[in-house]
Parts: sequence; structure tokens; C-alpha cells
Amino acid sequence: MARGIIRVLGRLDQAGRMLENFVLVAMLTSMILLAVGQIVLRELFDTGIIWIDELVKLMVLWLAMVGSIAASRDDRHIRIDVLSHILPKWAIRLTRVIVDLFAAAVCAVIAWQAWRYLQLEIEFEDVVLVDVPAWIVHSVIPAAFLLISYRFVILAIKKVGETVTGETDEVGT
Repeated sequence: MARGIIRVLGRLDQAGRMLENFVLVAMLTSMILLAVGQIVLRELFDTGIIWIDELVKLMVLWLAMVGSIAASRDDRHIRIDVLSHILPKWAIRLTRVIVDLFAAAVCAVIAWQAWRYLQLEIEFEDVVLVDVPAWIVHSVIPAAFLLISYRFVILAIKKVGETVTGETDEVGT
């Protein structure tokens, strides 16, 4: 039973990774094409599409959020790691678990506050891109921080599991 659940979770994780990678590549490619197209329209034809600039800005937001989710999945986020050169491996693992749990808590608070802000956008009926409700576009912020928080909790659990079972990881490398 446990192996079946682990297998299903592994497949879901793999599908999530593929989806994240696809979204990152598609958005970056789209941003480049839209920006270059806008430059060509302005320079060669003295015209442009009025909402392209705002769309590219919003795509940067989405790209940053999805990229942050992808970085947190493999524990490849920015880390200031001063203590790993002087502490023993067990202490490094312990500090990383504490840091991951703290980061999960901070991201959860940010997700909650972003959700509250989204409620205000819904209430005030803000729009972007001429006629699109802003809350739809900005909904990526609480969703991304919630997923990042989830990923940090999973990373902490994995690190505790590796410490208990004695498996090796990249700690100290």
C-alpha cells in the first residue's frame, strides 16, 4: 500500500516538474517574441499594440513566480550558507530543517497576505490589459507562495527522513 502511494506521489511530482518546465519555456519564449514584435512594430511601422507592454510586465511576474516554485522544488533557492563550512554534518542538517520550516512559515504568511490583497482587487474591480480583472492575473502570487511553502515543508521532511535513515545527501557540498 505504501509503495503504491509513493509511486503515485512520484508520478505526480514528475508531472508537476514537466508542467513547470513547460510553462517556464513557453512564457519565456512568448515574452521574447512579444517584446521583439513590439520593437519591430515601433521601429519599422511607427505603431505598436498598446497592451503588449503591460502583458510582458505581467508575464515577468508569472515567470518569476513559476521560476521560484521550480527553484524551491530542487532546493536550489538562494541560500547564505556561512555555517556549513564549520559545523558538523548533523548540525548542518538540523539548521537546514529549521531554515526550511522558517521559510515555509514566511511563505505561508506571504500567501495569506497576498490572498487578502486579492480579495481587495476583487472588491474594487481593478482591471489590467484593457478589460481583464486584475485578480485573475495576480492570483499567481498567493498560489505560488503557497506552493513554495508546501515545497519547503516537504524538503524539511525529506531532510529529517534522510537524517533518520542515514541516507546521504548533498549537505556540505
